[in-house]
Amino acid sequence: MSIDFQHIFKATQYSIAGLKVLLREQAARLETVMVLVSFAVLILLGGRFVDYLVIGVMSCLIFAVEALNTAIENIVDHLSPEKSDFARDTKDLGSTAVFFLLIANGGYLFAVLLRYLGVVVW
Repeated sequence: MSIDFQHIFKATQYSIAGLKVLLREQAARLETVMVLVSFAVLILLGGRFVDYLVIGVMSCLIFAVEALNTAIENIVDHLSPEKSDFARDTKDLGSTAVFFLLIANGGYLFAVLLRYLGVVVW
């Protein structure tokens, strides 16, 4: 089994191009700020390694789902440029997926804060 470095290089280029597209979206830029704030909160609260790991993984999930949501929105806009219930509902469902991950991230940060305040011990 040989490693196709050219394929890896091309795939990395495609991923970087996709990231550039994603960062044109206001939601992704706001989520970037939220991720930076999350890490700042961990620093201020003296977060543990596992806290940084969990927030890092959840942040990657947020960006992954936001990228899929943006792709869905682009497809819907292309296929259904007129206003329709189908288009609205489809876009709302993608947004809901991102929303649940944002809630999970915020909930974890809240739990870290409670641990820091001594309200819960874990």
